[in-house]
Amino acid sequence: ETYDASLEQDGWDKPGFDDTSWRAAKAVPCTSEHIEAQEGSPVALQEVMAPTLAFTTPKGERVIDFGQNMSALPEIRGKGKAGETIVLRCFEVLDKDGNVYTDNLRRAEQRITYTIKDDKPFVYRPHFTFFGFRFIHVETFPGRADLDNFKAYVIHSDMPQTGSFACSNPDLNQLQHNILWGLKSNFVDVPTDCPQRDERLGWTGDAQIFCRTASYNMRTYTFFKKWLKDLALDQTKEGGVPHVVPDVLYKYPFDNWLLNKGTHSATAWADAAIIIPWVLYLTFGDTAILEVQYESMKGWIDFMKTHAKDNIWNYKLQFGDWVALDAEEGSYFGATPNDLTCTAYYAYSTSLFVKIARILGKEDVANEYAALHDKIVQTFQETFFNADGTMTAQTQTAHILALHFNLAPKQFVAKTVENLKKLLAEHDGHLVTGFVGTPYFCHALSSNGCLDEAYELLLKDDFPSWLYQVKKGATTIWEHWDGIKPDGSMWSPDMNSFNHYAYGAIGEWLYRVVAGLDIDEHKPGYKHAIIAPRIGGNLTWVEASYQSVYGEVGIRWERESKTNVVTLRVTVPANTTATIRLLDGATLVDGDALTFAKREDILEAEAGSGVYAIHYTLDA
Repeated sequence: ETYDASLEQDGWDKPGFDDTSWRAAKAVPCTSEHIEAQEGSPVALQEVMAPTLAFTTPKGERVIDFGQNMSALPEIRGKGKAGETIVLRCFEVLDKDGNVYTDNLRRAEQRITYTIKDDKPFVYRPHFTFFGFRFIHVETFPGRADLDNFKAYVIHSDMPQTGSFACSNPDLNQLQHNILWGLKSNFVDVPTDCPQRDERLGWTGDAQIFCRTASYNMRTYTFFKKWLKDLALDQTKEGGVPHVVPDVLYKYPFDNWLLNKGTHSATAWADAAIIIPWVLYLTFGDTAILEVQYESMKGWIDFMKTHAKDNIWNYKLQFGDWVALDAEEGSYFGATPNDLTCTAYYAYSTSLFVKIARILGKEDVANEYAALHDKIVQTFQETFFNADGTMTAQTQTAHILALHFNLAPKQFVAKTVENLKKLLAEHDGHLVTGFVGTPYFCHALSSNGCLDEAYELLLKDDFPSWLYQVKKGATTIWEHWDGIKPDGSMWSPDMNSFNHYAYGAIGEWLYRVVAGLDIDEHKPGYKHAIIAPRIGGNLTWVEASYQSVYGEVGIRWERESKTNVVTLRVTVPANTTATIRLLDGATLVDGDALTFAKREDILEAEAGSGVYAIHYTLDA
């Protein structure tokens, strides 16, 4: 933004100002046929950040550090002479030598140019744009730019924070912090992929991957309701879903390649049409979102059905397991075949649509699409599993999808789990997954008897891992596992955002599994909660809460290392109930007047509203 304060006209906003030289507004013919009240969460100033450090780089660049990557309006204040110009450039990271790094901004300027009016003190912040940044490079400034010359006004859509997660591991706490700030930075009217470079688009895949995590942390209902309405309006006549919403790529693609390949209907991206309404229903218990989005959801399922060949779904441009580390050198496309990922999501979204149709009382529709789902699953199993139970694609993501979407034949589930563990071991316990496999990796492990492996994966802190970014000083989630490489060099500047929330989807596993705070889909909106913490990872305590429409649902567990006794404290809000499950070979010590029954290796009790303190031991 460029602003010349010398052009300001004193008194322009006061009675008596002579505006005869101004151009008058003109009436434009308009009908009210399609005008509707605006809905959604308004973007607002949320908090004020003060810089933490001012320094000069080895190249002699003056830099202001706020200590936090964010979406914000920088504010500058100071005093100079009339006509002097201030030039600032916002950016995310320093290079390996500690100098200003802006290559990853691509064509985005992220620059403020301000011309001083007179010798009086001034205060200025942008009016018509916002920036994604942690640092400000002070290119020109009257005198020495210092900490008291700057502030940052954090912006995001107005959504109350609903969730909190903390534990005994400070690195995991920083990861949770990074997830939350990635959410704040990118939920700015639409769920953008990144707030800093020349993109800032509402990519459907990123939103779908992250929506469950987002809905633990903030009250996303109004925000997503508005965006889903936009999604439905942007669908093609056949029901295809654009890669970005609002859909601007059909008119302003990044390049002709994207325009020629297709700007809609990519698996895991377009499935936002189904998955996000389902997550909102689970989280808030409101069938209205399903009713409003029903035709959109059905349209997307029917689009896949129309373009599937013998129940194998694939269509034009597919992003697949985007930016997976098992991709060929120089490619963004992971090694898992598109036929497999597309058909897996085809089955998964259809299964959700069957549930939704039943909830809405559309039994005939539910039965029709349940039959379709059975055919897709059968085809998936016949196509992507060999006779000996091995998968045709030996990738981590292929096995994750087969397990998490319940697509593996029952007789081969155990073998699929063992093969996934083998593929994990081949990389010394590290993931090589991208956008499709990563969100479900820990779920696929912990749901299939591999809790230790899931925790080991979560707690890895060398490349590639979630905590690698933490160790590198990240304050938000990165787009790439190696956005900053171990030697300090950068991933390709073409696409290297350091505020890109997709991999923050691990936050769902922190809430649902580590803390054990889950939703009963038959009584959604936390009318009936499932409390089932999974103790592990050498954590000594975990605390999580969610502010539901009924009140706070809270969990805290502590593990005494010497006695192996776990103390579980649970808060169940008024007018709700909860099922409390003690897993992993628990032996009850004190149930706090609750009646626990044994079911296989699980101890389970039903609890009404109240606060409970339960003590139990685990198998050593």
